[in-house]
Amino acid sequence: MMNNMDFSGNFPEMVLVHQVFDNNPLPDVAGELKGQLSAMNIQGRILPGQAVAITAGSRGIRDILPVIQTLVNEIKKSGATPFIIPAMGSHGGATREGQEAILRELNITARTTGANICSSMEVEQIGTSAQGVPVYVDKQAFNADHIILVNRVKPHTDFEGEIESGLTKMAAIGLGKRHGAEACHNAILDRGYYDTLTTVADVVFEKAPVTLGVGIVENQNDRTEAIGVAWKEDISELDQRLLVKAKSVFPRLPFDKIDLLIVDEMGKDISGTGMDQNIIARTVIQGGTVPALPDIRRIFVRDLTLASQGTATGLGNADFTTAKLIGKIDRNATYTNCLSSCEPSLAAIPPYFDTDRQAVAAALGTIGLIPPEKAKIVRIKNTLNLETLWVSTALIDEALHLNSLKISDDRQTLAFDDQGRLMTSW
Repeated sequence: MMNNMDFSGNFPEMVLVHQVFDNNPLPDVAGELKGQLSAMNIQGRILPGQAVAITAGSRGIRDILPVIQTLVNEIKKSGATPFIIPAMGSHGGATREGQEAILRELNITARTTGANICSSMEVEQIGTSAQGVPVYVDKQAFNADHIILVNRVKPHTDFEGEIESGLTKMAAIGLGKRHGAEACHNAILDRGYYDTLTTVADVVFEKAPVTLGVGIVENQNDRTEAIGVAWKEDISELDQRLLVKAKSVFPRLPFDKIDLLIVDEMGKDISGTGMDQNIIARTVIQGGTVPALPDIRRIFVRDLTLASQGTATGLGNADFTTAKLIGKIDRNATYTNCLSSCEPSLAAIPPYFDTDRQAVAAALGTIGLIPPEKAKIVRIKNTLNLETLWVSTALIDEALHLNSLKISDDRQTLAFDDQGRLMTSW
């Protein structure tokens, strides 16, 4: 491993910049959900003594706990018995223990929610889609009297359509565990995302006891902007409506041209591809679609989130990383997820270095004829948190012309400590 990459340039000065987003987060998420459930009179459909499965995915949804708590409380008022199932396809290494561990990292436990966690990888094949894809559903959920789908609705990282990532995807892939994820992703290679997800979900809505869907929209500040509830027959319409809202409050990097993007952390709790491909405008997925901008020449990702449980899906989108991140990878969990998604390239390992300094030096040595001190560099915490950014002085003139940015007086050279770690913090 090279010690210094023969780096002879000067690291640029960095400036702390704040993005100002136009949004209106809900002041009381639990209260809003409770009101919608009350208006729908769920006690008319969920009856005493019935079992109700509530789905919980692997994403780090800010208000997932109060949402599930509210559902549990309202179901108990009906005299029914709620329980929570991990609905996350092949995540967590496709094991019961791994998926339970992900929920614990998200603070979703029997103690915090008031409902038992029933984790199992057993599925029931309930039919075949119009495209000939076998359709699977978690066995415990299928045997319940009701299933309530809960998920964040957002732009999908790989395709565009009227329905992307949300309740329909939860029904088609999340509920199907490893078998469902593999069946859908193999079909996607030939038949595309939209048709595969919607036709598989059609079978789930017809044959599984899905009763209700709860969709959550998060804004650029990672706060709940909207929440919606729909009976099974209206879930597709809810998915479409909330997706329009989600796209209107989706965060973006404010610059069109970036020489080096430094990402402090990636992870499955942040995006299905570790770093949201809509943010970085990059994908190694065959047939995947991403925005044309920003044009990012090099991406350096520094670390893996704890909640990822070692799953480094999406690392293949980076150009450089650290030995620290590589040391956290659970190969079984990563390979299981990537191979179940039929996208082995997402597990690819880029050049990695012992220190941040070595990685940044290597990256700046591969951006063309631009001197390092004049490079357009952006540093973010992760692709979910884009409110605060460190940007190099080469971007300040551009930033001054953007009304959405506030430039602070906080300036620091892109500096490293004695161990070669980036010193600037958030």
